[in-house]
Amino acid sequence: MKRRNFLKTSTALGAAAAPTIIPSSALGQGDKPAPSNRVTLGLVGCGGQGTGNLRNLMNVDDIHALAVCDPETGHGERAKKHVDDKNGNTDCKVYADYRELCARDDIDAVIIGTPDHWHALACLAAMRNGKDVYCEKPITHLFAEGQAVYKTAAEHKRVFQVGSQQRSDTRFRVAAEAVMNGLLGTIREVKVGLPTGKGTNELGRVGQPIPAGLDYDLWCGPSRYLPFHKDRLHWNWRWCLDYGGGQLMDWIGHHNDIAHWGLEKDKSGPIQVEAKEFRFPEKGMYDQAIDYEVVSTYAEGYTVTISNRHKMGNDGRNMGTQWIGDDGWIYVDRGRIEASNREWITESNDRGPKKAYKTRGHHRNFAECVKSREACICPAETGHRSATPGHLAYVSLALGKPLKWDPEKEEVVDDAAADKLLKGLNYRDGWSLDA
Repeated sequence: MKRRNFLKTSTALGAAAAPTIIPSSALGQGDKPAPSNRVTLGLVGCGGQGTGNLRNLMNVDDIHALAVCDPETGHGERAKKHVDDKNGNTDCKVYADYRELCARDDIDAVIIGTPDHWHALACLAAMRNGKDVYCEKPITHLFAEGQAVYKTAAEHKRVFQVGSQQRSDTRFRVAAEAVMNGLLGTIREVKVGLPTGKGTNELGRVGQPIPAGLDYDLWCGPSRYLPFHKDRLHWNWRWCLDYGGGQLMDWIGHHNDIAHWGLEKDKSGPIQVEAKEFRFPEKGMYDQAIDYEVVSTYAEGYTVTISNRHKMGNDGRNMGTQWIGDDGWIYVDRGRIEASNREWITESNDRGPKKAYKTRGHHRNFAECVKSREACICPAETGHRSATPGHLAYVSLALGKPLKWDPEKEEVVDDAAADKLLKGLNYRDGWSLDA
């Protein structure tokens, strides 16, 4: 049963649903220094976010991009121009198929900037070919993909950075560090505020002409081949559960990631997850939730509630992360940090013995770790764990009940059917995690 069909079939929902780097072959096991400091780079997925990551990494010392890949010719050519302009030549190679780029021996690291449904297969191909990976959040579209990605990163000793860039921002680091050191006392509640979903009146049942230069079948990849509509591509794929996970999964890798950081749950998670008060579009081709609430209970007794309806901080904001403890609270969002005790969040203050990972920038952190072979600030398992409550919520919603969860085993407790549903893939014929 496909996650994207949960909302359509469940009766609970009615009608809705190596320090230095040269080509990877020179690194052997990936943990020995090579004689050159230059990191060679490729990009898979040349849309706005992918190209933005490419440009940020090309601005880091010793990063040299060689190739880009996209099933849409125009996107690939625009990304090539950025690389050629930076390199002062026309040598950048453009591919349509990510597997060709990942197979190159002269590329050391790959950026994955595709829509969510392509993250896993592109990451796995890159790592199995000896590449380090920078992947956008959420780390994968489906839960089983996330497990495969973080286990493959460990097996192949790959440096991996999830694009949860908030971890490299001072405000988020200070907030998380204060929570780690117990300044709030016993944590009772955490609020994670995410955006509201999107609807459309477009039905998308009749396919529009596929633009020249777009390999739409390859764009769909392992996911369902829906009738082509321009409003299912580019930014808007997020609102279609075949390709994305709505605002819940688009943002869970940001604010829930920060919640987990402060709670020191980067390799753990909740013991129960329940989906509540989900509301979906009444018509149109977008099938993600507009409104939603996910209540996760942790072994320590606190709850983390992920919702688009929160009121947090001094001004009742709906976006960001707020930890609430017996001795006070801290709220953080992009460009803003507040607390019941201002001293907790003053950058120059010593918050305690626990020091949160500090970077000189998210992209620079990845480049530095490719050379040092140290772990990045947001490695693969961290990204997977941050998104897990969202994956569990979809199953809880489909089955109409809370799910007990074993975060060590990563299993739904005493419910084999729910666990099977969570870990299902149902890729199109010809696609698999082993491809």
